[in-house]
Order: sequence, then structure tokens, then C-alpha cells
Amino acid sequence: MLLVDAAGRVLLFEGFDPARPGHRYWFTPGGGLDPSESPAAGAARELAEETGLRLDPAELGEPVWSDATEFSFDGVWYRQEQDFFLFRVDSWQVDTTGFNDIERRSIADHRWWVPDELAASGDRFYPPELPALLTRLGQSTATGQDEASC
Repeated sequence: MLLVDAAGRVLLFEGFDPARPGHRYWFTPGGGLDPSESPAAGAARELAEETGLRLDPAELGEPVWSDATEFSFDGVWYRQEQDFFLFRVDSWQVDTTGFNDIERRSIADHRWWVPDELAASGDRFYPPELPALLTRLGQSTATGQDEASC
């Protein structure tokens, strides 16, 4: 989920792998789908759980980007198909009280990032294409192409 504020900043969480606590990285809100859950419904549910922002899945429109990734987390290997939705807010005060146990144990912080600052930070972030994707989405909506239907 790409949650972007009026200043063009994206919300990211700083997490770490419990099996490798020194392996820190920034990532977007989101997670796995429940059985029979559509990608938009899952994105809306995860956004509510992780940030407190409650949306109707229809407000998300279509995914703006999709990919597949493989990674290790807490000693388990995952292959994950990912759909990214873009939703713009004027601002949002993040509420993490909906975190589940693993999120409470593996997420250290959250921050709103400007894409250029993220790219120049030297920090690890996922997906690696994030700054370029955000720049492309920002330019396309600035020129009147509404890719996100938000």
C-alpha cells in the first residue's frame, strides 16, 4: 500500500527480521490476504490494522503496480505476489494500536519519506523500486493522468 500525504511523502515502517535483528529496512503498509479476500479488501484491512485509516476497498481503485518477491523472515522462506494501491491523504496521524503480535515485535518505527530523501538515505527499503515508482506516480498525477482513481 502506498499511502502518500499532501507533501508527496510516503508512509513507511522501519522493521527488522526477528531472526536477524540487525537486518533493518523500511517497507510499505500491507501484508497477506485472508482466505477469499480480494487484494483491495486486504489492502484496506491491513491499512486499518497498521495505521488506523479505515477505507472502503472501492476507494483504492486498481493497483498502480504489481510484482513478485521472495524473502526470508523469522527463519521461513516466503514467495509473495504483491499488488500496490495508491491512496492520497492530506495528512494522517498513524495509529499502530492495531498491530498484531509479530508486527509489535518486528516494527521499530514509522516515518513519512520524500522519495528523493529515501533514495539518498543509504537505508534499505522494499520494494527497491519504490523511489522511482513514487516519482513516476507523482509526475503522472501532476500531469492530469489519474492512475490511482483515489
